[in-house]
Order: sequence, then structure tokens, then C-alpha cells
Amino acid sequence: MITVIGESLVDIISDPRRSGSTHAGPTREHPGGSPLNVSVGVARLGPATNLVTHYADDRYGLMIEEHLHSNGVAVIRGGSAPTSTATATLNPGGAATYVFDISWDINGASLPALAAVEGSVHVHTGSIAAVLPPGDQATLALVKAARENATVSYDPNCRPGISPDVAAARAQAEAFVAASDVVKASDEDLSWLYPDRSPEESLAAWLESGPSLVALTRGADGPVLMTRSGSVELAAEPITVADTVGAGDSFMAGLICGLAQLDALGAPARSRLQDITPGELHALAVYANRSAAITCSRPGANPPTSAELGSLTGSLTASEG
Repeated sequence: MITVIGESLVDIISDPRRSGSTHAGPTREHPGGSPLNVSVGVARLGPATNLVTHYADDRYGLMIEEHLHSNGVAVIRGGSAPTSTATATLNPGGAATYVFDISWDINGASLPALAAVEGSVHVHTGSIAAVLPPGDQATLALVKAARENATVSYDPNCRPGISPDVAAARAQAEAFVAASDVVKASDEDLSWLYPDRSPEESLAAWLESGPSLVALTRGADGPVLMTRSGSVELAAEPITVADTVGAGDSFMAGLICGLAQLDALGAPARSRLQDITPGELHALAVYANRSAAITCSRPGANPPTSAELGSLTGSLTASEG
């Protein structure tokens, strides 16, 4: 079992490029939120998946619930506020900027959430769930409780519109990094958190604070994966971009599921994670990179299935050949 902790919301996507369309018009609605997207991405690639989250029994909440259930994600739900929304506006290149109407509180789900993380081989969190009170502290407590049995991953997925105090966001991010085994961040995340150094320098600093594996996504420039014994850098896959919504989340799901195929998840496997070979690291980068590319090639946060992505084995064979 893999458990993801974090927000569910509905993306209301405004795409000026579609304004002349004779179809549904320039606005589309999709279930979203970085942790929700990761949970769906993981479930589509095979592992049994829980999502500890919040949404209400309103129109948007029912949309989220149907999406999660249809993708095989089991839900542990807390909180009482209305379902959150994020209005995303796409630029001509398909990149999104967001305006949020969001709350994050999993009050009422603490006991089933604790049981879920204690029974999981891996726990993932990040994004708004790691910075927005009151749920941020409950999320950190769950992550710390998970470490006895599970490996932990974290993606800050920074949203300055939600947490504009960069010093507070940096301190919170560093607390989650220190509690994690695997961390993924974008170049935009790290440039905002640490404007006085390069994203690669920030990634290396995080690697020294606890994680065994860190990953940097750089959009069209491709990813960098780094361990204490080496690193690998890939170019982005050549694709026609529909939009970039959910691309980083699909990369994260690919990273988690690639590590599962390497038997590198779970507290007993921490030494295995620390000893990933250069060939395995390269194969892992290829696998996660392809997952993100497939998502970018179609509208919305629509991650690949295992049939579309294939297994890590082919990438590993190529890396070691």
C-alpha cells in the first residue's frame, strides 16, 4: 500500500487558445491538486493507493470522488469546508498560473489516517498540504509517524499565492525534507525558496540534510536525479505539448513506482535506496521523465497507465547495455 496525504480540488482551466473553438468553450473543469494527481498516477501504474484528503459532498466534491474511485484510489476524508478550487490560466505555451479558493484541514480523519500510514510501505505528501494551516502540522505528524515502517517522499510544489512568506515556506519545506527519503522539486520551486543560489546547489544542499534521492524537474530542459554517490541529467522527451498541468505530479508518481519496481520502498529498504546504482538511477530518470511527457502530450492532469508507460525493466536494460 502507498498512501498519499494532501489536498483534492477542482482545476477550473481557462485556456484562451480555445476561445475560438466550437466545442465546450475556453473553460474546462478537472479534478486536481498535486497530491490527488500523484495518487491517481500511482494507482494507474499498479500499486494499491490511499489518499488522505478533504472534499465536501458538493458538486465539485462528487466530481473528485468519482475520479478517485474510478481510478482505484481508496479515500480517507476529513475536514468540513467546501471543496477547494484552483482557477488555472494557460499561457500560449500551455503553462498554467493559478488562483486558489482553498482550505486544508483533515480534522476527524486522524485515526484512520494514522492507521493508513502505519500500514503503508511508502507515504508521499507535499504542495499546499505541507504549508497551509491547520492541516500542515497534522500532515507533518503523519509523515513522522510513517517513518518507522515506510519510506517517505515530498514535493514542495510551492504556491506563493497560498504561502507568500518565503522564509516560513522555506522553514516548512526544510522540515519535510529532513523527514523524507525522496524529494522532488522544480527549478521554479527552488529559485523561489533560495533565490541566491542555483536550483542544482539547493538540491545538493537538501541531499545532505536527510534524503537518499533528490530530483529536480526543469520543464523543457529535462530532469536531474541525484544521490550521494552520483547524478544523472536527461533532456526532456520531444513531444507536442498540450499543456503542463500535472506534469510534475506524473513525474513524482513515476519516481515512486519506479522505486517500487527496484524494491527500494519501505523502511527495511532504506539501505537499498541508498545503494541505487548509476544504471538504476538513469533508468529511474527515464521512466519518470516519460511519465511526465505523456501527461504533457494531452490536456489536463491525465497521467499514464502502466500499459502506456511500460515497466522500468526496459529502461534499466538500456541503461546497463
